[in-house]
Amino acid sequence: MSTITNAANARRRRRMITYLWILALAILTISLIYWEKTALLYILATLGVTALLVIVARADLARSETVSTGTRDATNATDIGSGVTSTFGSKPPR
Repeated sequence: MSTITNAANARRRRRMITYLWILALAILTISLIYWEKTALLYILATLGVTALLVIVARADLARSETVSTGTRDATNATDIGSGVTSTFGSKPPR
């Protein structure tokens, strides 16, 4: 029972840290706009987008798909269409 409680506390703590980060960044952004420091805001936004792109570029997305449960994934167009016969041009039944 204590492991469930510890897991719930850890999730709550991570959520609170996330909310604090959001609040701090919102205050920073609003204050930079208020004091008309748009040049600094522009630089910080550019660095933030660059960091996000680096994180996405380094993510091993191909490996995460192969490590999954091993079942056929319906996200691939060939998997979706496999075994489906075409009915194009056929007449509908009466």
